[in-house]
Amino acid sequence: MAMSLPHQIGALSGTSLTAETGGVSCEVPAKGSSATSAMWRTPMTNLKVSVQKTGAEIDRVSPSPSPPMSPMMGGGMRPDLLACQALMEAQVDEVVEREYKVRNSSEKEKGVPVFVMMPLDSVKMDHTVNRKKAMNASLQALKSAGVEGIMMDVWWGLVERDAPGEYNWGGYAELMEMAKKHGLKVQAVMSFHQCGGNVGDSCTIPLPRWVVEEMEKDPDLAYTDQWGRRNFEYVSLGCDTLPVLKGRTPVQCYSDFMRGFRDRFENLLGDTIVEIQVGMGPAGELRYPSYPEKDGVWKFPGIGAFQCYDKYMISSLQGAAEAFGKPEWGHTGPTDAGQYNNWPEDTNFFKKEGGGWDSQYGEFFLTWYSEMLLNHGERILQSAKAIFEDKGVKISVKIAGIHWHYGTRSHAPELTAGYYNTRNRDGYLPIAQILARHGAVFNFTCVEMRDHEQPQDALCAPEKLVRQVALATQEAQVPLAGENALPRYDDYAHEQILQASSLNINDQSGDREMCAFTYLRMNPDLFHPDNWRRFVAFVKKMKEGKDTNKCREQVEREAEHFVHITQPLVQEAAVALMH
Repeated sequence: MAMSLPHQIGALSGTSLTAETGGVSCEVPAKGSSATSAMWRTPMTNLKVSVQKTGAEIDRVSPSPSPPMSPMMGGGMRPDLLACQALMEAQVDEVVEREYKVRNSSEKEKGVPVFVMMPLDSVKMDHTVNRKKAMNASLQALKSAGVEGIMMDVWWGLVERDAPGEYNWGGYAELMEMAKKHGLKVQAVMSFHQCGGNVGDSCTIPLPRWVVEEMEKDPDLAYTDQWGRRNFEYVSLGCDTLPVLKGRTPVQCYSDFMRGFRDRFENLLGDTIVEIQVGMGPAGELRYPSYPEKDGVWKFPGIGAFQCYDKYMISSLQGAAEAFGKPEWGHTGPTDAGQYNNWPEDTNFFKKEGGGWDSQYGEFFLTWYSEMLLNHGERILQSAKAIFEDKGVKISVKIAGIHWHYGTRSHAPELTAGYYNTRNRDGYLPIAQILARHGAVFNFTCVEMRDHEQPQDALCAPEKLVRQVALATQEAQVPLAGENALPRYDDYAHEQILQASSLNINDQSGDREMCAFTYLRMNPDLFHPDNWRRFVAFVKKMKEGKDTNKCREQVEREAEHFVHITQPLVQEAAVALMH
């Protein structure tokens, strides 16, 4: 049955809506009898939208003592209603732009497709979709805005929670079908880590119960620092190939999980599901848990701490030291590398002059520590490639954007995380080369950040770091994708993402661009009217690509026209929704 858009919103929110025009309140027609009505139809993907500057628009973010955080948006409006309001804007635009879509339907795809990261708790502990009405409205709004798809965490701790080999894909199956219905692609993250304890974690999802039980029996299955502090976010890579999880190795558990996912969703692979991002550590990133925020252990911009003191890692270190001819180096990791919240110059190991990192011992230890991480990544990549071969999906790996103290010689926070990157050594090229060997995508964070936004006393340099990674992926001939590390809704961050995604780094860049960008994340703040307008304009600019014949000003003019047409209707809908 045809329903007007206000009635669609009313149906989703359980609210009776009226439209007020010129101070007169009137009932919105129930059927599509006027030009403002809209059907539930397949949304257009080419939209003309822009930023309407209203009030004190956020154009810049001033430097702060921590990474830039998102502006706090007030109002307290329910997320499903905010999504519906955003949906109204996007669907009216669909009508306005029908001719544009038809005229350009034969054009070759270009630019950088934008995906949006879903809430961490999109699937609840009872295996159902969380806030289904709001989710449905939000997905429709995203599609209408020209978004390519969504990224969702598929939690090991939910799916295989109760017993090894018993998978419950409930909730995810429904969510995948919702994405398919709305014509959205899916980047599925195989999340083998705990949710909770990292930047941006808004809920807690532990590892599977039976894994936690094994870790309680043998605490050395957890990453351990030199003070004996255990980290249960992810099983230590030191036991990757040992049958320590009820007769299976951790890598076998990850492989079986991915195989189960493939078998359950085979009908969607290559069509709806277009990418499998394989989690390889805390926060799903290929790294050690060297800077845990939980319980205040680490605070930005501390250097972090090495995580190699469980018995399995020490056993490997001993073997490496004996093979190197220095068995005395195998008893422990560096003992002079400071604590989590020290700065490089506070420590003998990381200081610029005569630091242990630049000694023969330092080279031995850092080579072993980083190669353990690389080997861990390669083992899982080999498995993922075999499981999803010929299924029409990309495989990707996420690398952390550790930009603080990047301007120092030792790059201490990168070293403790497992990236052997110093002023004299490129730690990202080896990672890119492994991904290239397996045809995987290099996914990198902190793309939205600018150097001057960060505390300069900590020598933060996210722009320089992103450039180094772009050069490494160019040399290794591996595709590069990006994410923003923290929520940002301002034009200033959007412009930085646009610039970084164009990959204009040298004369060899050519027409190379990022293969995709994932926007963090879908939440009520994103659907705030001002943020939404900026976001839709950003998506359009990303899709235009760096070689577009359209100038940015033309895109903005087209968007201003859209905002002018829809603003009264949007305002009326907003008033009705808040009462």
